[in-house]
Amino acid sequence: MADQEDWSTDANEALEISIVQAGSGSPKTLSTFHPQFTYPIFGEEERIFGYQGLRVNLRFAAHDLRPNIEVLYDKRFKAVGDTKATNIEETLKEWMPEVSFEKVGAFNSHIQNDSSARHWKPPGELLESYTSKGRKFEIWSGELTDPAIRQIIERIQILISFFIEGGTPLQLDDLDWTLSRWRVYFIYEKLSDLSSPNASHYSIVGYSTSYRFVTYIPHQRLTPHLLHDFNLPPDKPIAPNSLPHRARISQFLILPSHHSHGHGTHLYNAMVQTFLADPTCVEITVEDPNEAFDDLRDYCDYPRLLANNSLSQISLTTSLPPHLTQKRPGIRVPTSKLLPLPLLEHIRKKNKIAPRQFARLVEMHLLSLISPHARQAGTARLTQRARASDPDDRMWYYWRLLVKQRIYKKNRDVLMQLERGERVDKVEEAVGEQAGDYERLLRNMEKEGGVGGNGERRRERGKRKNVVLLDDDDEEDEDEDEDEEVDGGVERATKRVRLDE
Repeated sequence: MADQEDWSTDANEALEISIVQAGSGSPKTLSTFHPQFTYPIFGEEERIFGYQGLRVNLRFAAHDLRPNIEVLYDKRFKAVGDTKATNIEETLKEWMPEVSFEKVGAFNSHIQNDSSARHWKPPGELLESYTSKGRKFEIWSGELTDPAIRQIIERIQILISFFIEGGTPLQLDDLDWTLSRWRVYFIYEKLSDLSSPNASHYSIVGYSTSYRFVTYIPHQRLTPHLLHDFNLPPDKPIAPNSLPHRARISQFLILPSHHSHGHGTHLYNAMVQTFLADPTCVEITVEDPNEAFDDLRDYCDYPRLLANNSLSQISLTTSLPPHLTQKRPGIRVPTSKLLPLPLLEHIRKKNKIAPRQFARLVEMHLLSLISPHARQAGTARLTQRARASDPDDRMWYYWRLLVKQRIYKKNRDVLMQLERGERVDKVEEAVGEQAGDYERLLRNMEKEGGVGGNGERRRERGKRKNVVLLDDDDEEDEDEDEDEEVDGGVERATKRVRLDE
């Protein structure tokens, strides 16, 4: 076993990714980094067996992402029975196009002698140009039916498995009707200091994809531009871009060498602007976002709703009839008495924000309206605050009721397995953590002037506690064990609640 361990290499350390362009005499390396994950390719332990001094160089041309794989090592394990060295190139063939495996010399020659690179432009249409830290960048976009876009995605999408946990490559051999539902957004740096006449002005920074989920809208809710008669079968093919849909942001990647430049913010906002301008898009969703992307989305969506005065229309009622504030078993406060629910739905649809995300923004906004002295009570139950003379105390009380109700409803199956006292404590703890997370986000936005991050942020509190996944379609809570519940509630089905199972 000790001998076999000597032949085992950490795949994340052995594999080095480089972005290169034509240089003076030989290809010039613009950036180098290692993958964050390799388990989809090399197994859960992320190790490669059979080599000493192993180095796997994966290089991409900066502009069109032409790839090349080079495997170097000092010694290779001689097979003993069924025990043999991992065939690295054979393993990677399932993930990379055939051009990746040409000889290194041929790849270098192509990079150095490709005269078309200097005049190359990203495929699709230019959406935005911006400057960050004195460097110029552009965002381009197009459909996956474009052969040039499809070729770039085929070459680069192995990085999705390297940097997005659970990320999977796109199926590029689908029918055009399916491929046309995918849209790709590229960020490129616009270079000016070139060391070779054959070097491209463009270098990849990151990319994202979105997918059109065709959605049913009742006839009475359709706007005129979506109302039209057609026969079945249709007289001519129906284009996906003519149908009402939910836009789902699927993959979102900024290369490690370009973190801390605000590219995630620019890319996300550019995508959202295209969705808002598309009359067939009714809602913007995100596929299984991680914590870093949750933060990025909050840092972008919240300032936008502030800027267009959507949030300024929303406030929490603090004066309720006496019969609703009396502390008696079975007394519930209707949400419609605390929040203007029809207005909330109107604002949500106007901004095309999914219910989960919109309710999160509403909770954050309402918390920001409460004075710091009232919020200092932390997770205390404050059972008498409904009748407090200070309106901030009452607002803090009702805000916590809304959040508690959401947490209780969405985790009811888990919570009902606990004793009542433990159940109450878990909900109280979750409310405190949620308030603390909102405070962190609000603090950071105030510090940064409302400008978001780059998609690579991590939560300041460290790792999550145990996760409870929640269902969008949870039934209305009918349990009355908790006398501080609220009927109805903001429809926020948050993906994660920090409760121990």
